[in-house]
Amino acid sequence: MTRAEPPFTIGIEEEYLLVDRQSRELVVDPPDSLLSRCEAELEGHVSPEFLQSQIEVGTSKCDGLGQACGEIRSFRRGVARVAREYGLAPIAASTHPFASWDLQKHTDKERYNVLARDIQAPARRLVICGMHVHVGLDDDDLRIDLLSQVAYFLPHLLALSTSSPFWRGQDSGLKSYRLAVFDELPRTGLPEHFDSWGEYQRHIRVLVDAGLFEDASKLWWDVRPSARFPTLELRIPDVCTTVRDGFAVAAIYLCLLRMLWRLKRDNQRWRRYSNLLVNENRWRAQRYGFDSGLVDFGRGEIVPYPELLEEIVALTATDAEHFGCRAEIEWAREIVRRGTSAHRQLAAYRAARDAGAAPREALNAVVDFLIEETVAGLDEPTDI
Repeated sequence: MTRAEPPFTIGIEEEYLLVDRQSRELVVDPPDSLLSRCEAELEGHVSPEFLQSQIEVGTSKCDGLGQACGEIRSFRRGVARVAREYGLAPIAASTHPFASWDLQKHTDKERYNVLARDIQAPARRLVICGMHVHVGLDDDDLRIDLLSQVAYFLPHLLALSTSSPFWRGQDSGLKSYRLAVFDELPRTGLPEHFDSWGEYQRHIRVLVDAGLFEDASKLWWDVRPSARFPTLELRIPDVCTTVRDGFAVAAIYLCLLRMLWRLKRDNQRWRRYSNLLVNENRWRAQRYGFDSGLVDFGRGEIVPYPELLEEIVALTATDAEHFGCRAEIEWAREIVRRGTSAHRQLAAYRAARDAGAAPREALNAVVDFLIEETVAGLDEPTDI
């Protein structure tokens, strides 16, 4: 008997940094009323994050990508509108170009207080933002099966999203410095391999019973079974500055999961590669983005990223047609053509320096670019 197709509902979460429009600095201690105003404006779809200089938005449980994209556009508009009244602006970037982590204050909530106490300096360095994509899979064992298979594609998704080239006023040399910061925490990186939902639960139970954490929400893998919802949650991407870039990443992830489900339905599966191998591509995506290619393990060689992207487009063509998101999938070609936020931030910095700006002035120009790009294209129609 053929198992019914999963719901493939989708939800998107984005984290933003709040900056002062005049100084371009992170806002260490934003007014309490800003969050309450945003909560009223966004009807509960906004929440504080670990640091007071961060804010998070999250969509509803959406029946299609179009609904999720429409909500994210609305939420970015709402946060930007409220922030402007305070002389502030949100930037959708995974690091601030020159902020000092040691000046930041964490939000006074029990979960965050415990995190700060337990993890110490690595937690205090978390001046980083990401994008999470939840896809509804209502069969627990299916979630575990696809968890292992989709891990192969995580570096490909990271490469399309990079937005954190700077750290503390320096070009880090990495397209995603965010991962270097995040990987200092425990229980991060690629997910473990499990053969069943039961095996996964047994491992979680050992850690919970030992008093190490209260539930699986303290697993911060690049992709994980959500502890709150029957979803497989993508966590590796940087938050995309350009809203359409984020939609492309979400669309590819959604279609990859359906492609892997179709293989399973037809008694096939994607080859599962060891974390040793996939971590090499993860590092290449973190270091170079898509500039220097990724390893095709079947061929045993580094392949240019545009070629790999075309393979993904072909693999998921049936699924893009099913979800009506072909345009969003194909937008990934535009990302490769003109660069991710990381490429464009570095270009803005170099252009300012070439025009005679001092280093700090050039970094201010990067922040100005991020402020503008975060709200660019929010009034475009959602065609999905």
